[in-house]
Amino acid sequence: MTALYLVDDHQIMRDGLRVLLEARGHTVVGESADPTQALADLMRLRPEVLLLDLNLGERSGLELQAELQRRRLPVRTVVLTMSAQPHQVAEALRLGASGYVLKGSPATELMTAIAASVQGKRFLGTDVADLAMEAFTQHDDDPLSLLSPRERQIILMVVEGHSSSAIGTALHLSPKTVATYRSRLMKKLGVSDVPNLVRLAVRHKLIDTDYAGPHNRRLSDM
Repeated sequence: MTALYLVDDHQIMRDGLRVLLEARGHTVVGESADPTQALADLMRLRPEVLLLDLNLGERSGLELQAELQRRRLPVRTVVLTMSAQPHQVAEALRLGASGYVLKGSPATELMTAIAASVQGKRFLGTDVADLAMEAFTQHDDDPLSLLSPRERQIILMVVEGHSSSAIGTALHLSPKTVATYRSRLMKKLGVSDVPNLVRLAVRHKLIDTDYAGPHNRRLSDM
């Protein structure tokens, strides 16, 4: 029996996962659609495994992964998502994910990923290993590899359209500290403004083109 926590922005998905997992003998100790709430719950509940979607409305599951890594929380993460972007697979693994399964895969793959995670092993679902290899073979051409985990966390939130104040609130940082991080990461990446930062993130598949589109206009005013 494994204690799990679910993060997905669709209630019906979380409900279905709960039924599936509990039928297999696992215990779901909590759930959320919001990374900030999830972090607070994970610190309090200390589940063994986190099942994490990467696309959480205007937020990203990678934000939560980066914070878990920074705080060195012992929870193991299995990503369960629709995202088949090579760089998102690679980023999830770099941030410590022990499993990556695409939604639509057989339930047996998810169960195998959970079991492997508990045993301290890594499991990649069907086709995911090829996606990871594709991303890692392009690693030398990836300027995002220059960023620290905190800088990667902040760039995700910036390109998603969050203000320095909102990012500071979510990460428990002052807006001035967030602005310093943002300035530093933009200098590292050689971009002069946020729209160019968004284009760079899309080009290197940190976020999807469709996902970034509506935020690009908003960010130009930041």
